[in-house]
Amino acid sequence: MANPIPSGLTYEQAAAIPEVFLTAFQALVWHSRLQKDEKILIHAGASGVGTAAIQIASVIGAEIFITASARKHEICRNLGAKYTIDYKNEDFTSRINDITEKQGVDVIIDFIAGPYFSNNLNSLARDGRLILLATLGGGKTADADIRQILTKRLTIIGSTLRSRTLNYQIKLNSDFINFGLNKFERGVFKPVIDKVFSWVDVSEAHRYMEANKNTGKIVLNISG
Repeated sequence: MANPIPSGLTYEQAAAIPEVFLTAFQALVWHSRLQKDEKILIHAGASGVGTAAIQIASVIGAEIFITASARKHEICRNLGAKYTIDYKNEDFTSRINDITEKQGVDVIIDFIAGPYFSNNLNSLARDGRLILLATLGGGKTADADIRQILTKRLTIIGSTLRSRTLNYQIKLNSDFINFGLNKFERGVFKPVIDKVFSWVDVSEAHRYMEANKNTGKIVLNISG
């Protein structure tokens, strides 16, 4: 389960790699089997997992849509997102329908769940795949037309990483290292760090995160 620190990276940068890139790799490569030229919507595109997913999707050659607050759009575009949607002021289904001429996207990576479930179904193309990684917005929905799962032949996969068996985690870790280690060393992938706090300031770090100020990861330094 231990990984070498890619050459040229600091300890803080290395600390920002494992869980977010492993989660994104699992969702995009193992679960959704994202292919070149497919369209993918990544919710919370400026989060730790979101910024990792954008980079992996870009290497695969997918067309990338993200949702994030407007002030975080630029970094998402710099990482490879083609279309940025302000979730606070725009309806992502309407934007996707406009851009894709009502064809929808092939893959959606979602952390919000309940409030987004109906619009996620509405935004998926035929044979689309929805990967649910968290329920930050709540675990219940009352307005989804689930007939679309049948008529569009949709696949819905829920996944967590921490509850997986040790053998599963070892295999995932090994596959990702084979896929991504040299990409960090060549600068193709990069850990996105918003801020580094001393570990004695962990309460301040939590307040910063709860205020949704961060883009990418918050790292705690325990060396001093």
